[in-house]
Amino acid sequence: MLKKIKIYGLSLAVILSLNIGCTAIQNSNKTQRGAGIGVAAGALVGGLIGGNIGGALIGAAIGGAAGGLIGNHMDKQADKIEEAVPGAEVKRVGEGIQIIFDDKSGVNFGFDSADLTSSATKNLDAVAEIFIEFPDTDLMIEGHTDSVGDADYNMKLSKRRAESVVAYLKSKGVAGSRFKVEAFGETRPRFDNGTKDGQSKNRRVEIGVAANQQMIEDAKAQTE
Repeated sequence: MLKKIKIYGLSLAVILSLNIGCTAIQNSNKTQRGAGIGVAAGALVGGLIGGNIGGALIGAAIGGAAGGLIGNHMDKQADKIEEAVPGAEVKRVGEGIQIIFDDKSGVNFGFDSADLTSSATKNLDAVAEIFIEFPDTDLMIEGHTDSVGDADYNMKLSKRRAESVVAYLKSKGVAGSRFKVEAFGETRPRFDNGTKDGQSKNRRVEIGVAANQQMIEDAKAQTE
């Protein structure tokens, strides 16, 4: 089942400005939640989270009826990604999709390596087909490392990992103009770097999928 992002720490003033009651949120579907966040709090919450895919996706939301159409489109794409790579963590965030590839999905990296394994290429083949099927999206690729070694070196290594994924997806036919690469090195671990298992899981890439300008314009045209 797709996971939904949860946002904590909003002030009372922000909550009131959203004008969304708890009951309404609980009873809404994924598409409606994407539209609601985009209307009232996209830029604000994106600024609070900032600097990662989740924050970028929320900040990019346009909301309203057009945002609802985009959210519905993303629901379908996210379901296909989750089915194609069951080990990946697929989240619907705002109007976009966040995909976390680590050792569970088979798209992770060996120590001090940016080389893709055979299992990694197999799973990237699957998502490449979906990205080609849904062309009106921009793709944010983030690279990460464990905390072993020099921080500056790890930052460069994380970029090489992200670029390895981009190069492979491009080789499978995904347009190069859709990609944006960011490197975070060891600065954003998801697991405990004090253990070997945690280090392995932190050697990962994450992908954000957001509506491109063409999709946004088409959605607005359909709702005007």
